Amino acid sequence: MTRTADPAPAAVADRWSLVAVAGMLSFVAMLDMNIVNIALVDIARDLGTSARTAQWAVLGYQLPLVALLLPAGRLLDRAGIRPALLTAVGGFALAGAAAATAPWASWLIAARLVQGAFGAVLFVLMPVLAMRSVRPGLRGRAMSVPATLGPLGAVTGPALGGLLLDHLGWRAVFLVKLPVCLAAWVLARRHAPPGGRLRRPDPATLADAGLAGGAVAALLLALSLSPGSLAWLLLAVPAVPLTLWWLRGPGGRPVLAVLREGRTHGLHAAVLGLAAGFAAMHYLVALHLQRDEARSATATGLTVLCFPLAMGLAGPAGGRLADRFDARRVAAAGAGVTALGLTLLVPLGADWSLPAVGWRLALAGAGMGLYGGPVQALVMTGAPPGATATAGSAVQLARSLGFTLGPALATAAWGLGGGGTGGTRTGLALAAAAACLAAVLIARPGRPAARPTAAA
Repeated sequence: MTRTADPAPAAVADRWSLVAVAGMLSFVAMLDMNIVNIALVDIARDLGTSARTAQWAVLGYQLPLVALLLPAGRLLDRAGIRPALLTAVGGFALAGAAAATAPWASWLIAARLVQGAFGAVLFVLMPVLAMRSVRPGLRGRAMSVPATLGPLGAVTGPALGGLLLDHLGWRAVFLVKLPVCLAAWVLARRHAPPGGRLRRPDPATLADAGLAGGAVAALLLALSLSPGSLAWLLLAVPAVPLTLWWLRGPGGRPVLAVLREGRTHGLHAAVLGLAAGFAAMHYLVALHLQRDEARSATATGLTVLCFPLAMGLAGPAGGRLADRFDARRVAAAGAGVTALGLTLLVPLGADWSLPAVGWRLALAGAGMGLYGGPVQALVMTGAPPGATATAGSAVQLARSLGFTLGPALATAAWGLGGGGTGGTRTGLALAAAAACLAAVLIARPGRPAARPTAAA
């Protein structure tokens, strides 16, 4: 099958309504990764199941979402944006409605598995939709919309989930996203350019999806369950042969070619490292304030909110600066500011006053806002023509694995540091080191890809 080439810059008309759709979908897809955690106790009690089974209301969404990112990217490079977008948004919303009406646990888990599969398609479509909807000179601003709103959805999920749980019950946690999905579907149907069609995957593509998805699912499941017991890390062992098998097959080679031709290996590593540092910091700060500093849940939530507020304010500025100046320098500067904010958290010691923590989190959040759009633009614009969905799926996989890896690393570092303030300091130092490494990787451009010889 031939690839669908990206539109030529001159043919692109600015469609900010579609950029808004990308931002809305980024927010709800990331919101769904965290909002359900707060409702697990009520779900287990209402559906008459165990807490371990209820946990699959979260894992059932996360596993297919992350595991199917790379296969979805390969498929979407050969599909039309409009039919893929309308199908994915509709399927995501209907699966959410099915989860909200679940009469028993198996129904809920099945609905979440389906929703996670559609969520994988949405995750890949977000950066592609933002990039193709505007002229090249505006891509930094366009990319900053989903790159900022996605993490904001992840951070605000627990707070919003708590409010819905207290006033409307756990089913509202699944229903709250439906109005946003409906608005996004209507906008996409009205403004998405016509053309293209969905293609049924052939057996080779399904086998490739099984290998890549199995490897990522094994790793994700091991990282998700390891905080309860390190023995769960053994689940990650099958990921090694599955990954090697996939890399040698028809699915892995094109992905590696996209990374090599775009020279984005370092950028993907930076995205993973900064996402892991952010997730580790968020986990440790909330844990330390409530358990070691005896702060209330409200005070902790308001303090942690400094990060997403600063990120939301700085995100548009990062996109504008990337369009006006060099996107790599803006992304590296943003990562450096985040690293500085995280580093300043390490020596707090006993002085964990809420203002002292709040301004440091705001500094780190402002850096993440400056970094998000430019680094996404660097990855997407560096992709070969016709492979933007593959590039988008790879960077989304790096970010998702970082969000999952962060709490697991934070838990291990907290234990190695002796727990308490010492363990928190050790974990924050690890998060700051990951952010510093990310800034270096972004600032250092990759080496040009080797040119093919005449004989080749």
